[in-house]
Amino acid sequence: MRRVHIIGGKNHGKTTLLCELVAEFDRRGLQVGTIKHTHHQHELDTPGKDSHRHRDSGAAVVGILSRSMNAVFWPNFPTDKTDDPVGDDTRYAAFSPGFRDCDLVLVEGDTRTTAPKIEVWRASLDTPSISERLTDVLAIVSDDPIESPIPVLPRSDVSVVADFLWKAIGESPD
Repeated sequence: MRRVHIIGGKNHGKTTLLCELVAEFDRRGLQVGTIKHTHHQHELDTPGKDSHRHRDSGAAVVGILSRSMNAVFWPNFPTDKTDDPVGDDTRYAAFSPGFRDCDLVLVEGDTRTTAPKIEVWRASLDTPSISERLTDVLAIVSDDPIESPIPVLPRSDVSVVADFLWKAIGESPD
């Protein structure tokens, strides 16, 4: 699974850029999958529904198949209570079968993984660039001036960002 993470501080525009990139790659005829990373605790299933009752009964993995959508729920198994395995690369590997037909997977968030990243940055939010503390950020996406040893791509031109990402993962544009 080829994946690139879209990272940045709160309200820097990660979701907006990710959605624009998905639309741009779709326009080019590519299949793009997405994953939303979060450190927050979420109940993704609906309490009281049959699938949730299956889990409550002790099922290790629960799947839902319908005419329009499928889902699989499996628990997070940290090795100890201080671990945050959500960002562990092995957690992404568990998703691979569901993304097998995708040319690219864009992940919103997760600075802790070893996968390549691009950072969305806005000067008006007065926060330092995350790329200053990470070594695997490929580029910064911003229309604001910023000094950086890595490329700065124009936020206002998603096609330039898409070309850069596609080339960065070893493909040629279009």
